[in-house]
Amino acid sequence: MKFRVIIEQDEDGIFIAECPSLPGCISQGKTRNEALENIKDAAKGYLESLKKHNEPIPPSIFEETVEIYA
Repeated sequence: MKFRVIIEQDEDGIFIAECPSLPGCISQGKTRNEALENIKDAAKGYLESLKKHNEPIPPSIFEETVEIYA
């Protein structure tokens, strides 16, 4: 499954990662890569909890990238 993740650096230099499709699923890391790995773990746990409690799983996203020449 694919979910959109937003990573921003806070005023202390810590990277905060959030998965908007999974409300409250937020993690952090000292580096962008660490935050990304941590949010993957958090999202996996979130999805496992949804399954365990028979809650609906948000749909996976489908995105395309295109090259645009101007």
